[in-house]
Amino acid sequence: MSNGSRAASEPNEDLARAIEMLESASSVTVLCHVQPDADTIGSGLALGSVLERRGARVQVAFATPSSLPESMDELPGRHLLVDADKVAEVVDLVVTVDAGSRDRLGSLGDRLDSASGSLVIDHHRSNTHFGTVNVVFASAESTTAVIAHLLDQWGVEIDADLAHLLFAGLVTDTGSFRWVRPGSHLLAERLLATGIDGAHIARRLLDTHPFNWLPMLGAVLGSATLLPDAADGGGLVYAVIRSQDAVGLRSEEIESVIDIVRTTSEAEVAAVLKQQDFGSVWVVSLRSKTEVDVSAVACSLGGGGHRNAAGYTAAGALDDVVDALRGALSTS
Repeated sequence: MSNGSRAASEPNEDLARAIEMLESASSVTVLCHVQPDADTIGSGLALGSVLERRGARVQVAFATPSSLPESMDELPGRHLLVDADKVAEVVDLVVTVDAGSRDRLGSLGDRLDSASGSLVIDHHRSNTHFGTVNVVFASAESTTAVIAHLLDQWGVEIDADLAHLLFAGLVTDTGSFRWVRPGSHLLAERLLATGIDGAHIARRLLDTHPFNWLPMLGAVLGSATLLPDAADGGGLVYAVIRSQDAVGLRSEEIESVIDIVRTTSEAEVAAVLKQQDFGSVWVVSLRSKTEVDVSAVACSLGGGGHRNAAGYTAAGALDDVVDALRGALSTS
């Protein structure tokens, strides 16, 4: 059965090789990207669950932070997650999910070197194809949509547990279906038909925050700056999350700020700069409305992502980081 996603129309040259690798591996490590979102975790746990059912020894892991975001603590298959320092040194196969480059694996990137083979599964157009086999469907709305297509080709039935995991990635990467593509709703309908509670999953992942998120928003949004001449006149709005603003908050609270800043009508591009450990390293999240390809901007600054959602890491004084972003926007 087709999953309805545009992933189903992508070239299938590497799918057969990917399935062969998955079927022949007796030990598999599935690596999610650092600062994991529901798309990478949902993809990793879904694939890991299928492999476990088939008798493989499976670990699913991410390098940082040290624990799974609390918003994902209802996802099935979490028993497969292991701490970064307990990831096996040598396995038959390493699979990466939703990671556009080796760097996105953080300290676990070296596991690619010791495995007998590596499989990259992703939907980022900027993916660097760093695996032995690369299944990269740039037209897919989420990596979980790519996983759904792979499971269909593999002949694996998508039950409620797998549907929960796949829906988690789909609902978050489409922004609760605000940024859909042809087939997105068909895939969602198929997953919901397994009996999962889509409204509860979305609310848990996207609309549940502790009270101290609100004072943080007040402080951070008060720092917002509008540069109407940036991005060739399209406008840039940015906000800064300093380390002291983030104390006691979960990663999902921090990441949610960009989706508020991006609503600024006077700016084509939105950015949130997140200070790391009270130092001079900044993780920058970028969003655009229609005109600017922020994946190209992020790539020029050492990162990557999608056309309308991307990010990168920068080091230096805040003003210098903002100036570099303005410069990259003027040449994109």
